[in-house]
Amino acid sequence: MGESAIADQITEALRDVLEPEIGVNVVDLGLLYGVRTDDGEIAVTMTQTSPWCPDADLLRAQVHQALDGLGLNHTISVTWARKPVWGPERITPDGLDQLRALGLNL
Repeated sequence: MGESAIADQITEALRDVLEPEIGVNVVDLGLLYGVRTDDGEIAVTMTQTSPWCPDADLLRAQVHQALDGLGLNHTISVTWARKPVWGPERITPDGLDQLRALGLNL
């Protein structure tokens, strides 16, 4: 399986990681900034809805759990990006639909 296919598989698995306070996955919320794979390592770069969010450890644990389930036998690292700053413009159309289903309109 090529690196691009693995990155796609990883991104899809990260849809199981929910932002704890909002309840929408990190991919559709636009919190995932990038996935890199090489030499047996998966490097996930993401952000949070706020730099003061207390859930960094919980999100990191959810990322590890989601990716461990793929059975890729890679080392996993999560890096928190502070720029660009997250904003609602990063939410995907699917994410907007999920938010509307929760009663939130942006």
